[in-house]
Amino acid sequence: MDPAEDRRHSKRQNHHINMLGFVADSEYGIPRRCPCGERLINEVCGKEDYDTLPGKRFFTCKNYEADGFHYHQPWVIGMQEELERLTKRVEEAEQVMMGVSHLTKQIETLEEQVKLLNEQVYDLNEQTYKLL
Repeated sequence: MDPAEDRRHSKRQNHHINMLGFVADSEYGIPRRCPCGERLINEVCGKEDYDTLPGKRFFTCKNYEADGFHYHQPWVIGMQEELERLTKRVEEAEQVMMGVSHLTKQIETLEEQVKLLNEQVYDLNEQTYKLL
């Protein structure tokens, strides 16, 4: 085989493998669009399509082909991943809210300290005026 053709074939294979990886990595949560750019449809398989679980739902690309570059993701998996993502966001928001309450207490303490220091500065100013 020609070495140049062999390199081109190897590059095409690497590109194909990389694209499959990119599509697999993007299939997290509820997909919005297929990597090919087409919209997704909510597909429901009937009894004749899927014997064991009739009515199983999928997020499927409008132009789905079984080449690995189009979405055909089970609805349950997408929902579960989306729920996990939202749960994590809620936990992070709770941590931020706890931090805000802690910072509010610190601000109040600092304001009290500033008030005391202002009183001390005022007293010192009065004492210096009396000395002059």
